[in-house]
Amino acid sequence: MSNPAASFEPYRRRLLGLAYRMLGSMADAEDAVQEAYLRWHAADRDRVSDQRAFLMITTTRICLDMLTSARARHEEYVGPWLPEPVFDTAALAPDSCTELAEDLSIALLLTLDRLSPLERAAFLLHDVFDFSFTEVATTLERSEAACRKLATRARAHVRDLRPRGATAPPARSGGIDAKHAQLMSAFAAATQSGDLNALTQLLASDVRVVTDGGGKVRAALNVIEGADRVARFVVEATRKRPDTWWREDFTLRFATINGLPGLVVDAPEGPVQTAAFEIEGDVIRAVYVVRNPDKLRHLAVLKATGPEASAD
Repeated sequence: MSNPAASFEPYRRRLLGLAYRMLGSMADAEDAVQEAYLRWHAADRDRVSDQRAFLMITTTRICLDMLTSARARHEEYVGPWLPEPVFDTAALAPDSCTELAEDLSIALLLTLDRLSPLERAAFLLHDVFDFSFTEVATTLERSEAACRKLATRARAHVRDLRPRGATAPPARSGGIDAKHAQLMSAFAAATQSGDLNALTQLLASDVRVVTDGGGKVRAALNVIEGADRVARFVVEATRKRPDTWWREDFTLRFATINGLPGLVVDAPEGPVQTAAFEIEGDVIRAVYVVRNPDKLRHLAVLKATGPEASAD
């Protein structure tokens, strides 16, 4: 019988990418992939004619089971929920050339989170991972017609809910665009100096800030919307509780976060905050701030891919 580890390894990246898109959590995705490996180890592998299909189907079904408990955790979550940030989106890309193959933007993941588990699975398998509807039907144990309807409904939601005109995912070569770096540096400088007027000028009138602390650390319990409200919130948070948002041993750097330009606040023990920016033209349309330490733990052992620079 074939070596289970050797035959599984070529598919690990694809499976992790699928599980992360399904669950919005790297920790949960890694658990799902590990469970898929255990099932692969226990399977009669010599009788599996299509390893890729077997492992994708197995991982999808594991994720569908996990989503039941994940949704329960969402309902009990303190404040806004955001997916766990990832730096290296190329490492989670499927081996396909679909329109959404490299899109791991937070906006897309939030949209996927609004779909039913079956809609999410049908959409991801067909539109992102290039499964035929015959394969989707086998995976979900539904008819092809039902799976087509699931994918169509999901596609409509994705089309309606994804922001238009915001920063597109970068090419695999990565790196932060110079204009984006300049805009984020100006944002950081205006925040730290408390310059409300300068900060407001950098923001779209309908800008949104979403902060995820998960009840573990201080964060806004609601989405903040509108340039004036966002500017006041950011400045007041920095001024009133500088010990909460900034310490002397913190450093700031640029990184690509879920395909978006972003800033990472590092402590000696690892990242304590990520901020991913949706930028349109010369203004910021949205900022997604993750402060929940449980969602940053996996980043402590990683380095951001692509060129990095200080944001001072």
